[in-house]
Amino acid sequence: MKKPIRILSLNMDILAEIDNYESMFFIRSWHGIGAIELRINRYKKYSDTLLKDNLILVGNNLNKVFIIKHREIELDENGKITENWLIKGYALKSIVAQRITMPPERTAYDNKSGNTETVMKHYVNQNLVNPVDARRKVPQLVIAPDLARGSNISYSSRFKNVGEEMSTLSLGSGLGWDVTLDIANKQWVFDIVEGRDLTVNQSMNPPVVFSPQFESLKSMHYTQSELNFKNVAIVAGQGEGIERRIVAVGSYAGLKRHEIFIDARDVAEVDDEEQPIPVQQIIQSLTDRGQQQLNELMQEEYLEGQILTNSPFVYQQDYDLGDIPTIQNVDWRITMNARITEVKEIYEQSGFSIEATFGNNRPTLIQKIKQELSQISGEVRR
Repeated sequence: MKKPIRILSLNMDILAEIDNYESMFFIRSWHGIGAIELRINRYKKYSDTLLKDNLILVGNNLNKVFIIKHREIELDENGKITENWLIKGYALKSIVAQRITMPPERTAYDNKSGNTETVMKHYVNQNLVNPVDARRKVPQLVIAPDLARGSNISYSSRFKNVGEEMSTLSLGSGLGWDVTLDIANKQWVFDIVEGRDLTVNQSMNPPVVFSPQFESLKSMHYTQSELNFKNVAIVAGQGEGIERRIVAVGSYAGLKRHEIFIDARDVAEVDDEEQPIPVQQIIQSLTDRGQQQLNELMQEEYLEGQILTNSPFVYQQDYDLGDIPTIQNVDWRITMNARITEVKEIYEQSGFSIEATFGNNRPTLIQKIKQELSQISGEVRR
């Protein structure tokens, strides 16, 4: 059965409801953006509403919203039956990637300390919701109340893609981020989201175990690699020669120690009033910078798998994007607890299926996210 979709204008007026498309799949991403691809014959009713910048709302799921960014069509010798529109778009939260982080006047960097949620919402507020330059404001966007989730961090940003910064902070903290619809108030709501612990080692929630042996996984692909692995950061702040401030993050020794050097001259030692910042605060900022980099260079261990649609576990009820289940393959002697970082929902004539990614192949994931975000924002990366 195909999932009905609603087509909305940017002002969230409902233009049409469609359920007779040829095929559709979309990707929901915990740390990144997500995308949609839809095929529909151009002679189908309401196909003419699938215009650039209109929104696609999947079912009644206000967190499954995509903005159309691409349309194409071709005609071949088979005529009308194959005259299909190909529609592509990004998840609504891609709007965050349309801005860069602008530092405040008279300061080189936009520095923010606090819980990870507070820091993430700060950059969205400063660059999309309440920017100094009113032309940068996204009128429909609001920010949900700050619940101060995540660990306490210090973060600096300067002319970085806001979406990329959200992904970096999300990877480091495990928190997800999203932009959902508030149709009643005709607003887009930016918020931070948390996943549930569904592992076998906890008792708060019913555990979920994905395994071919338990008939809950159709296929699996496992990767474990240390090709890009680092676990100790030597972080260098301001100063020259022997006077330069150096902080080491990580305490591994011997063959288990993998070092990386991080140039962090941008970490300020004076505040906006040119007053010295306490040394302990500077050291904490350097430590946070090192940890953020190490979070991107952790050991790669991830699983991709196609979840059986008729498995014992019900999607979006027993488990969802961002949750942490246990994944097991007895024959491979692999058991790991890993977050569901990406879900692909596929709707075709033959039926509905789900593909999922568990855990993070971090260097590849970051590279993929940056590539997606550079396409969205029009940035050129060398």
